[in-house]
Amino acid sequence: MEGKEEDVRLGANKFNERQPIGTAAQIPDGKDYTEPPPAPFFEPSELTSWSFYRAGIAEFVATFLFLYITVLTVMGVVKEDSKCKTVGIQGIAWAFGGMIFALVYCTAGISGGHINPAVTFGLFLGRKLSLTRALYYMVMQCLGAICGAGVVKGFMGSAQYERLNGGANFVAHGYTKGDGLGAEIIGTFVLVYTVFSATDAKRSARDSHVPILAPLPIGFAVFLVHLATIPITGTGINPARSLGAAIIFNRGHAWDDHWIFWVGPFIGAALAALYHVVVIRAIPFKSK
Repeated sequence: MEGKEEDVRLGANKFNERQPIGTAAQIPDGKDYTEPPPAPFFEPSELTSWSFYRAGIAEFVATFLFLYITVLTVMGVVKEDSKCKTVGIQGIAWAFGGMIFALVYCTAGISGGHINPAVTFGLFLGRKLSLTRALYYMVMQCLGAICGAGVVKGFMGSAQYERLNGGANFVAHGYTKGDGLGAEIIGTFVLVYTVFSATDAKRSARDSHVPILAPLPIGFAVFLVHLATIPITGTGINPARSLGAAIIFNRGHAWDDHWIFWVGPFIGAALAALYHVVVIRAIPFKSK
């Protein structure tokens, strides 16, 4: 009996409860996932790669389609005297969220499916892509958005397009510019935080027993943010979307508030990147 108790004591000391379990226990360093290396700040070799330019083309096409479908949906709602005759705010939110779901699914394997300069900026701060690629993506996204809004104007006709404000973003009556800025910061934080969480290598490994399609929570986040902030700003959370509509509409009140739809999303994206890297991933800053 005493020998058995000794065996138990030795075994408990040798195999403590804090050791990794499951698939992590089979790997020497205790990790059951592969952490991608941080992207370099500047990568000149990308400029000679066809995949780099193909990714930019994918971002252009995706943002073009995004603006075409979403702004056309907005036009269809605002042109009617009664929202009951249209898809209403819920329909607009579904158009934005559904298009993000579809387009991220289509382009994730080519460019990462950003379709939004704020998302690109947040992922750049999180060291997910180089500055070279980030700037290139932003330019292509903005060009795609301008073209998409331009096609909508062609369908609607100049007079009707301008009468309906061209789907441009601006702070609604009854709200201050500070309200609009706050709504854009929080809305973009929700989106970019969801992007980081849905594409995190550690999260994917730990929740591998729960199949998840990354574009789904991203699109759903866009849908929910639109439901909340359409009455305030029309919902930007995407500088390319706001820029494309503003350039084609090109009227004073769209430009008066336009800075909000760049400053707000970029602040929200930066806060989401900081929160993910420092808090969620628990990566402390290195002291010198």
